[in-house]
Amino acid sequence: MRWILAVWAAIWMQVHPLVAQELSAIARLDPATSGITDAGQGVALTLTLSQPVPWRVRLLADPPRLVLDTREVDWTQIASVAQDSDSVLALRAGVFRPGWSRLVLELAGPMAVTSAAMETETGAARIALRLDPASAEAFAALAAKPEPEGWALPAPADLPKILPHTGGPLVVVLDPGHGGLDPGAEREGHKEADLMLTFAREFKEALQRDGDFLVVLTRDDDVFVPLEARISVARAVGAQVLISLHADALAEGEATGATLYTLSDDATDMATQALAERHDRDDLLSGVDLTEQDDLIANVLMDMARTETAPKVDRLAESLKVAIKAEGLRMHRHPIQSGGFSVLKSPDIPSVLIELGFLSSARDLARLTDPAWRARMIGALRAGLLAWAAQEAALSGATKP
Repeated sequence: MRWILAVWAAIWMQVHPLVAQELSAIARLDPATSGITDAGQGVALTLTLSQPVPWRVRLLADPPRLVLDTREVDWTQIASVAQDSDSVLALRAGVFRPGWSRLVLELAGPMAVTSAAMETETGAARIALRLDPASAEAFAALAAKPEPEGWALPAPADLPKILPHTGGPLVVVLDPGHGGLDPGAEREGHKEADLMLTFAREFKEALQRDGDFLVVLTRDDDVFVPLEARISVARAVGAQVLISLHADALAEGEATGATLYTLSDDATDMATQALAERHDRDDLLSGVDLTEQDDLIANVLMDMARTETAPKVDRLAESLKVAIKAEGLRMHRHPIQSGGFSVLKSPDIPSVLIELGFLSSARDLARLTDPAWRARMIGALRAGLLAWAAQEAALSGATKP
């Protein structure tokens, strides 16, 4: 699959990994198949990565630089990349912000990015950029461009607050995967981000129709929302359950049908550590102020919360599976699986990720684009949520929402 975009101001390109995997996995550079070379009057940059990642490239001035921002790439081997260009004076890399890496090329003079592409093959990815000389005036105009709105971090704290649950409607956060500068998987003109937003909007409408649910979307437009921020959105609105919606693709093999993912046991300790490091203390655990606590105490409290939440998540996944099968809808041969998906790592909010299908399957794509199929799946998921809520209420001795 290939994306190519001519550049005037900046180029924003993202590719979701085509194989289901831990979303926060670090991509690694292959210096042997990467390089920087002169190409006529311009420069050709090729970077081979172990997996596709969301990325963007832009120009900055004083001194003139090309900046490549990526989602968690290990650039430690960048010094080993073959470099044969007088137009590139220096090369350096580091952390841009939590979860994001930055590669900087210091340029000998003003240049413009005239083409950019990411090619993916069997899970690996190759970024190819072309820079050509530009006038000082043209370069200054490009470098002065502000960051697009799609790259800005959302502000979950600005969302309307929802009162703590007191037996009323079940507060559900629906998380349509990807969005904005991260289109997700793509096939035949369909983007995962668009398909999931459509499904989430229809799902929200169906859930709120009779008052049993109060539903919030992590995004209600084609915008980019960082994975960590999606958990913060759920916390900001007092979510009692988080459902992340995806429709991935497989580069090899065949897979069809819906799959339910829960957080794997192997990821639990890493999740606790990552949350302690990357989230504000008072955003980690609903109702418990961890602002003044050190990592040890915070980790212990989160482990306790996760121990209580894990059985609820297992029951939620099982209830959704039973409801989907009862509706006669196709599921993957292993309908419930586990993985280290970042969006599932909230210690106190029961969370599941649903792969509604695989865009690599023509049959699944046809289902996802069929309003009648979507309505049946939404009805099944609604039934599963109601059954789960009733079960949890019975176990706790409370009244069903």
